[in-house]
Amino acid sequence: MTGLRKAKEYDWRDSNLALFGSDTEKQVKKESAETEPAWKNAGKKVGIQIWRIVKFKVTSWPQEDYGKFYNGDSYIILNTYQEEGGNELLFDVHFWIGKYSTQDEYGTAAYKTVELDTLLDDAPVQHREVQGHESELFKSYFKTITILNGGADSGFRKVKPEEYTPRLFHFHGDRKGVKVNEIPRSRSRLDSNDVYIMDAGLNIYQWNGKGSNKDERFKAMQYCRDIAAERSGKAKIETLDEEFTEDDHPIFSTLTEEDETDGPSYVAANQTKQLFRLSDASGKLIFSEEKSGEISQKDFDSKDVFILDTKETVYVWVGKKTSSNEKKNAMTYAHKYLQDSDHPLQPICVLSEGKHNKQFETAIAA
Repeated sequence: MTGLRKAKEYDWRDSNLALFGSDTEKQVKKESAETEPAWKNAGKKVGIQIWRIVKFKVTSWPQEDYGKFYNGDSYIILNTYQEEGGNELLFDVHFWIGKYSTQDEYGTAAYKTVELDTLLDDAPVQHREVQGHESELFKSYFKTITILNGGADSGFRKVKPEEYTPRLFHFHGDRKGVKVNEIPRSRSRLDSNDVYIMDAGLNIYQWNGKGSNKDERFKAMQYCRDIAAERSGKAKIETLDEEFTEDDHPIFSTLTEEDETDGPSYVAANQTKQLFRLSDASGKLIFSEEKSGEISQKDFDSKDVFILDTKETVYVWVGKKTSSNEKKNAMTYAHKYLQDSDHPLQPICVLSEGKHNKQFETAIAA
């Protein structure tokens, strides 16, 4: 596990999305998508489906692990749903990027997302999600999102509990949602306001900070039980309250790693909404700021692509009369715009004119 923590964090300044450019138009065809084995049952019924990128290939992610993501991997998530009273299948497709995912994995996830969108006749709304900066829609799919260190090859089931490398999980949140992250096994990480689980294989310790809330404690308790169930009842669970736990308790003997910084938060300094236009009306693609401040539906023109930055999410709106050149470069320009900003990791949502998206409608009405 020590080597995994030395992995190179994704470099958002140097990355590119060439796969979204002209090559994508040539490569992503519906016939090609129909030959992808992973898409055999994609979008056929209501529910969540998840795939992981493994060496440029799309592989199914086990349902029992839905909500668990490794920070060294990239994933594709398809949500198939129906509106109340309707029969039509609707879709949101997300590609999720772990902070230590390689550029090859990121590019493949992006490319395959476009391919899946093509297979589903361009019906899905596309989303880019980055670890730690996920959209509210993405988070709504899971009761708990757990971020694990490394790649999926270091999964729980491949290691006997007695040979298990201890993992420390941080539980933080409230009734709206509790986030679970694997963190360095450092005693300095224990915060009195939160809850932690030390998974040591055959011994599972839940450490409740004296200022933690009932939602964090309850979620951690459920998590302990789930882990124990995976160990066929061999694991012992012990709940520890901070103020009553002695310094010589065994949990502290597992907290032997050095702490690591979490890196910058990447929050936009300027919170004013901005609207940009991408147009090739002049004969070449021009990306320019259209407006800032209050944005309404009348600011959008069917002939072009518009990129709305709410400073929480970037929406790429593709007009009905948009040229093929504008359309195929829409995500690329949104990605490049964020790369050059002070908030490069926020979610991107791509939707065509007329597509229903509550979050976008709220953003332009606010």
